[in-house]
Amino acid sequence: MKRVVIVGATSGIGYESAKIFLQQGYIVGLAGRREDNLKPLLQEFPEKAYSKQIDITSPEAPQRLTELIEDMGGMDIYLHISGIGFQNINLDNQIEIDTVKTNCLGLTQMATTAYHYLSQKGGGQIAVVSSIAGTKGLGIAPSYSATKRYQSTYMQSLAQLSRMRNDNILFTDIRPGFVDTPLLRSANYPMKMQADYVAKKLYKAVLCKKRVAIIDWRYSLLVFFWKLIPTFLWERLKIVKTK
Repeated sequence: MKRVVIVGATSGIGYESAKIFLQQGYIVGLAGRREDNLKPLLQEFPEKAYSKQIDITSPEAPQRLTELIEDMGGMDIYLHISGIGFQNINLDNQIEIDTVKTNCLGLTQMATTAYHYLSQKGGGQIAVVSSIAGTKGLGIAPSYSATKRYQSTYMQSLAQLSRMRNDNILFTDIRPGFVDTPLLRSANYPMKMQADYVAKKLYKAVLCKKRVAIIDWRYSLLVFFWKLIPTFLWERLKIVKTK
């Protein structure tokens, strides 16, 4: 029976993904800042679901992840969904710093903890939900797009490291487009997807051990054309704040 830890399971894509893994018979470790939100899953799957309150930016986060893994009896897959993102056209300094702390510092200390565990275990899988926003620098959300690029590049670096060291750890970079979660609910983004739909695609990507999965085909097409836009032209595009 496989064991998966989902960090960021208290809402949105993380919560919906946790339900799918539990329904499919996995032992699931649920982690997030708002542990009370996990009670319905713990009650429905008392023999399969474990939980731990974790703030990924705190110094104690790696130790708490290790404790959760021990409570579950081990881990085969680490799934990192926790993250924040805001439009910040006024370049509020605190928004930029908080985003970097969560999406870069938080991911790094959690992913490295998971990597060390899986390396000692003899292999496994690390999957991270980044974003198509990391494709190009977005003026309306500077730290968000930059940190999502960091996440994808960090996963690529760890994937190369795993091969260099023969650690037998596989990596999956999941890049959704706009999703109807609390982060984006107040904004009128185009082609917005529902969290349960994204969770189903995420589950398949993890199961198939895809290296990179863009969700869904419309965003794959969008990313394709984004990459074709030369830098000098991209930096002159006027992308206004969505209301």
